[in-house]
Amino acid sequence: MNTPHVVLAITGASGSIYGIRLAQELLKSGARLTILLSRSGGAVLKSECGLQWEGDEATVTRRMREHFSAGADRLSHYAADNLFAPIASGSSAPDSFVVCPCSMGSLGRIAAGISGNLIERTADVMLKERRPFVLVPRETPLHDIHLENLLKLSRMGVRIVPAMPAFYHGPRSLEDLVDFVVGKVLDSMGMEHRLFTRWGDMKREW
Repeated sequence: MNTPHVVLAITGASGSIYGIRLAQELLKSGARLTILLSRSGGAVLKSECGLQWEGDEATVTRRMREHFSAGADRLSHYAADNLFAPIASGSSAPDSFVVCPCSMGSLGRIAAGISGNLIERTADVMLKERRPFVLVPRETPLHDIHLENLLKLSRMGVRIVPAMPAFYHGPRSLEDLVDFVVGKVLDSMGMEHRLFTRWGDMKREW
């Protein structure tokens, strides 16, 4: 059985913790993970999570592997401007691609078919190759252009999983709310997890 290759892009929307938590679960599942990070995504990640993933490609790769305690066979990273990375070609398309969180700027460029960086090019590859693609928008409120871009991508087969945590499972911490969203992303990818109690399985204590 081949190890699935998942590419995770973290862009400049608030909610970097969703991407970090998703990366942990993907590595835990045994997937081979490639992490892409936009410039604004790196800035938000530093502000919200205290992770300083800045520098050249080799430096950021080393810091990511140290953070997740993952070896070269499990975790890779390419700089956003590295359009010579294998995943920039349909001949080396990953099994799945997730943008989590997805800023409205990244959303707009992906919906327009712009390939100005590796994140956008990977999205373009996944769309043209009809590969599994999950997008996790994090913005509120949404205006017409946001909604039109989301609808456009949904009609092309992209799974839209907004960062909207639920409360029916009785969350008791911020981590519980994050895990719910990450669990819904994994559901959309067809991957098993035990991050939240599903509807119908809850045992209320109030």
